[in-house]
Amino acid sequence: MEDLIETAIVQPRFNALLLALFAGIALCLGAIGIYGVISYAVTQRTREIGIRIALGAQQRDVLSLVVREGMTLASIGVGIGLLAAFALTRWMETMLFGVRPSDPLTLAVIALLVLAVSLLACCAPARRAAKVDPLMALKYE
Repeated sequence: MEDLIETAIVQPRFNALLLALFAGIALCLGAIGIYGVISYAVTQRTREIGIRIALGAQQRDVLSLVVREGMTLASIGVGIGLLAAFALTRWMETMLFGVRPSDPLTLAVIALLVLAVSLLACCAPARRAAKVDPLMALKYE
């Protein structure tokens, strides 16, 4: 009987594993993308950041400026993702077992996970921006 049950759930288990693997890869690609966009923005704004620091901006001000920019992008993405999740509930219903497609706890946990990963992806470019030397930034370009 155990073999019969095991045989019956092999395909759904494989599908769930594959979906989890792709979700993990998508999360990593999203983090790399956010890191790249924020890093590029910091590079493009090196002169502006140097002027801000030369005029008296503190490191925490520059950090919050860069992190706020990244988290704004991430928040917009999470909002669009939640809207898409609600729009696709009929299709997802056939793939979920024991969880409703519009389960608020699951959606909230995933949204918070994406925001946390986004925050981590913004930290390295923000720290680099906070350590910009104003003299070198003004010579830049």
